[in-house]
Amino acid sequence: MTNISSTALNKPVLREGSTGEAVRELQRLLLPHGVFYYVDSNHACVFPGEEVIDGIFGPATTNAVKIFQSKMFLPQDGIVDDRTWRAAYFSGPVDMPLLRRGDRGELVELIQQRLSNGGYYRSAIDGDFGPATESAVKDLQISAGLDIDGVVGNDTWSELSKLYADLCL
Repeated sequence: MTNISSTALNKPVLREGSTGEAVRELQRLLLPHGVFYYVDSNHACVFPGEEVIDGIFGPATTNAVKIFQSKMFLPQDGIVDDRTWRAAYFSGPVDMPLLRRGDRGELVELIQQRLSNGGYYRSAIDGDFGPATESAVKDLQISAGLDIDGVVGNDTWSELSKLYADLCL
């Protein structure tokens, strides 16, 4: 079985100013992720419906793409390249490394932040995948019904993408 998360989709690169059926397809894929929204005059979050599927890659679609990219641990450039297309089709992060105890760096910081957003992690966000991070990952895995190994693999990355914190999300 082919894993769509690692298979090129041969979709066009889209950016602000693009128009047409590929933009409509992208908008349809992004709509269920709740990334199209605006804040009204009462400071309430408004989530539009199907009307955002207009085939025009304007400012609203650019903003939605950037939010989606952030949720999926992608560079937030607003440009829909193959990796963004695959994340939209897969509905989760793609091409992410396995991370485990002993790893360090920016991705570990992002994991710690997401785990903190979800109430799983209460230690310093320091980029060190130590015992506290491993324990928080295991707690997330238990909560999500995943295999409990403390390793951040595909399924755990997908669960972490759901812990995105934003004004309206």
